Amino acid sequence: MVAVVLPVVLIHGLVGPLGDTRAWDRLAPHEVIAPDLLGYGEHADTRTPIDIAAQVAHVRDLLGERRVHLVGHSVGGVIATAYAHRYADSVASLVNVEGNFTLADAFWSGQLAQQPSAEVEASLARDREDLAGWLRRAELPVTPEWIAVADTVLRFQPATTMHAMARSVVSFTGAPAWEPMLRDVFAAVPVDLVAGGRSRAGWHVPPWALAAARSYAEIPETGHMMMFEDPELFGTAVARLLDGDSPPAT
Repeated sequence: MVAVVLPVVLIHGLVGPLGDTRAWDRLAPHEVIAPDLLGYGEHADTRTPIDIAAQVAHVRDLLGERRVHLVGHSVGGVIATAYAHRYADSVASLVNVEGNFTLADAFWSGQLAQQPSAEVEASLARDREDLAGWLRRAELPVTPEWIAVADTVLRFQPATTMHAMARSVVSFTGAPAWEPMLRDVFAAVPVDLVAGGRSRAGWHVPPWALAAARSYAEIPETGHMMMFEDPELFGTAVARLLDGDSPPAT
């Protein structure tokens, strides 16, 4: 019997698209679908109110009832989890790449959520004008390649989108229903966890989630933006998870 090769859907986070095409080239023969969420990229001028629920509905509208693998990074991990909870029958597996488990994981969203919209707008404008400064604050190298990455990431969405999503993810993951939703998803679909070697200590994965995960992979010498830091290694790691060729979580 020939195994069915399902599409892989990449759900990006609070800012920027999800990674480097060099990473996703490693996912062949899977079809790679990387939708721009509401308020991002080609949908930056949407008039639809933006929150986690709206993003789940947006992804469903794009995919229909197709059965897929989901890869969610950071805030995208929350969206992917919410999607898997709502449409478990359409999700073959979920790869959670340093997705938010607790409010401690949403530290930047928490800061943005408390700021007035004008302050978020001004802060984003300053970052776009000082890409090197943004990289230094993110503890990333200031090189021509990284300057280009920072420019892409920061211009992918307006400040209004960042503000709306920051408020939504704080509200969503701070609600009492969030942990039961997480547990339901881990029980319903295979979940793989991926962390950067440098950023793992700041990822608040609860012990029960690590125990329930199908596998855990760590990308050495990378941080939260691991898919840009070492795209080939990151893509290879995700491909191995999709093929079930990874050691179990411990």
